[in-house]
Amino acid sequence: MNPLATSSLEALAHVTRRHFLGSGSLGLGGLALSSLLGHSLEGASSAEEPFAPTASHYPARVKNVILLSLSGGPSHLDLFDYKPELSKRDGQDCPASLTEGKPFAFTSGTPKLLGTPQKFAQYGQSGAWVSAAMPNVAAIADELTFIKSLHTDQFNHGPAELLLLTGIPRTAGRPSIGSWVTYGLGSESQDVPGFIVFTSGGSLPSSGKAGWGSGFLPSVYQGVQCRTGGDPVLYLSDPEGMDRSLRRQSLDALNDLNRIHARQLKQAETATRIAQYEMAFRMQAVVPELMDLSQEPAGLLEDYGAQPGAASFANNCLLARRLVEKGVRFVQLSDWGWDFHGTNPNEDLRDNLVKRCTLMDRPVAALIRDLKNRGLLDETLVIWIGEFGRTPFREGRTAAGPYVGRDHHPFSNTMFMAGGGLKQGYTLGATDELGFNVVENPVHIHDIQATILHLLGLDHTKLTYRFQGRDYRLTDVGGKVVQEVLA
Repeated sequence: MNPLATSSLEALAHVTRRHFLGSGSLGLGGLALSSLLGHSLEGASSAEEPFAPTASHYPARVKNVILLSLSGGPSHLDLFDYKPELSKRDGQDCPASLTEGKPFAFTSGTPKLLGTPQKFAQYGQSGAWVSAAMPNVAAIADELTFIKSLHTDQFNHGPAELLLLTGIPRTAGRPSIGSWVTYGLGSESQDVPGFIVFTSGGSLPSSGKAGWGSGFLPSVYQGVQCRTGGDPVLYLSDPEGMDRSLRRQSLDALNDLNRIHARQLKQAETATRIAQYEMAFRMQAVVPELMDLSQEPAGLLEDYGAQPGAASFANNCLLARRLVEKGVRFVQLSDWGWDFHGTNPNEDLRDNLVKRCTLMDRPVAALIRDLKNRGLLDETLVIWIGEFGRTPFREGRTAAGPYVGRDHHPFSNTMFMAGGGLKQGYTLGATDELGFNVVENPVHIHDIQATILHLLGLDHTKLTYRFQGRDYRLTDVGGKVVQEVLA
């Protein structure tokens, strides 16, 4: 055999399929790399410095976001959307014209209307209607911007939460809103991730960890879930026998290998992996102190209802303030336990809704006051929202039972926001006299997403990422900024 041919065959024998596909500029590896690197937001954070602050599309009104996601669908009709006519018609058949042809999770036939068992009053100069179940939030009504015309497309928890948090209900593979924000803007904190998540209520939300996943964005942009008890982040501490100096040496060696790997295979994700390792090293020094609530004054802990070392929504609210103070771009608090069907005593809309609100109402109000007192509210957006509302009638399975509950309701809902760039003490939208349908200024979930990005200085139509041959965005193909709530 020709010696030249023999040497060529020997060389090819050492070329793996992965190397072949990765080295061909017109091959599958080149196409994959193109997809990974292709994004259309100029100035988006680089793979080497993924959280470096970058320029927004236009001047931002806020710098940080605290998203309070009340998982399970809190009953807007028992908290904010007061309907005297519904109370007058309590126990009557729900008009067929309202329910005909509409899907509900657990109700069929002709359900009975259910007036609220809660007492309502108007608060502040704005005259906002708030239930007695939320006295602390009622006391700061003039700081809040209510939207009472929110609606969604989904009537089951998982799809509705995915739509709220990722912009699409059908898959767990899309980036979450916090990932989009940190991808677009980076973070002012280089010692902790730009997107941090806390959970409470004893359960993950129905959408699971997909609610803070990075989807097809580089994995460095996924939310980092922290705990309020034990190690704040699992596996962050050094193992026994390894001190910080040895950790640094090990990390340097690992980074050298990763850089060689990145040069040879030209994989963008390798650079983000290096950045993640470096971030974890810095977090080891910063996070334990940052998560230590015992440093806070006793009076402030009392305001929140927080207890150092405990796991609670109150602790998470106080930690959220500490994190945005540190420069973290997006903090997401998911609080499970708002699915009041009335199937058991804990789901009763009378006393047990009040008990559940007690765990939420106080820290939410304290968070907003605390941010304002520190001069942080003008640059922070606080959002209180559930994945959908509740029906103005009794849930079908429990209509004749001893406990009072409501079914899932995608057609109307109430949320509120506070912070920079918003009209304070303002209410947008309205529902009909029974609270069933939106009749004034409808606002879709995609509109809320577009508005959040707008307040951060991002155009939701331009914040895109090319994946599988096309540009994707948080708001899918919809969404418009809710201009009416902007100051």
